[in-house]
Amino acid sequence: MLDDVKDYYGKQLQSSSDLQTDACCDVAPPDWLKPVLSRLHPETLSRYYGCGLVAPQVLEGMRILDLGSGSGRDVYALSALVGEQGFVVGVDMTAEQLAVARKHQDYHREQFGYQKSNVEFLEGYIEKLDELGLQDNSFDIVISNCVINLSPDKDAVLREVHRVLKPGGEFYFSDVYADRRLPAHLASDPVLYGECLSGALYWNDFLSLAKRSGFVDPRLVEDRPLAINNADIASKVSPAKFFSATYRLFKLDGLEPSCEDYGQAVVYRGTVTGQPSVFELDSHHVIETGRVFPVCGNSFRMLKESRFAPHFDFIGSFDRHYGIFPGCGELLPFSRSATGAEAGGCC
Repeated sequence: MLDDVKDYYGKQLQSSSDLQTDACCDVAPPDWLKPVLSRLHPETLSRYYGCGLVAPQVLEGMRILDLGSGSGRDVYALSALVGEQGFVVGVDMTAEQLAVARKHQDYHREQFGYQKSNVEFLEGYIEKLDELGLQDNSFDIVISNCVINLSPDKDAVLREVHRVLKPGGEFYFSDVYADRRLPAHLASDPVLYGECLSGALYWNDFLSLAKRSGFVDPRLVEDRPLAINNADIASKVSPAKFFSATYRLFKLDGLEPSCEDYGQAVVYRGTVTGQPSVFELDSHHVIETGRVFPVCGNSFRMLKESRFAPHFDFIGSFDRHYGIFPGCGELLPFSRSATGAEAGGCC
């Protein structure tokens, strides 16, 4: 399976125009990122096969790992955003893609005005980061763009991500998901697999996998449906539907499986570059500047125990619990009152 993926991305595909579906096609970048992308080498851009935007907020000085870095587009974009004091490591198993990325290392160093390059590319497998000498608790952020679906051992990938992240660190990544579990035989089709379809996880299986790997509260940032415009491919995967989605997973011990209410709130200071009016933690937490924004205990910790802390004021503690956070589950799972005349019955 991995050999098929190497062949598909190393030899069969020569540019993004060779893709047969839009599963691995990029989304339009926001205005603040366009000046950075405009400075990247054309070959780096033309051999890019991502499905989302993996440029989270607050990157200055961060140490970042890109899983499945390919031609290096995301690595070089992030190298500009972390600044000369930050560092970005790209890991890929495809020699042809790595050759493109490494060829333009000096070009990008000069583009960004750095005295020395702040990137490194390693050839290896994202399931075996330990074999590349990547140490425990050594990265602030791990990213990946439409690659985990290509891995035959997704459990190992997430375990390794959790291992190399620092406490309070974040896995911020885009990938392809299916609305159901796909027939196993589809994985043997090299085109379906290479096009990021037959290796896609059923979304609910992904959530279970994330929690099993230590990422207890996965947060969906954005998603979009994917159109399968190739009639032959569409017939093979029908009736399954596919989505590109971006998640953020925080490495924080002790997060709770539900959104619990401790009466806490945050106030965004409006100080994150490019987000003066609102800060988007995820699709359900769009926090306006200066507004007292009630949050559950998990969201409180995601902001207070991560690189985002300097950009917020925090209200409250964990001293008193008020039950489930409104809107995040049933207030009470019982159909009968526990008091009065109805109390005491068994059915």
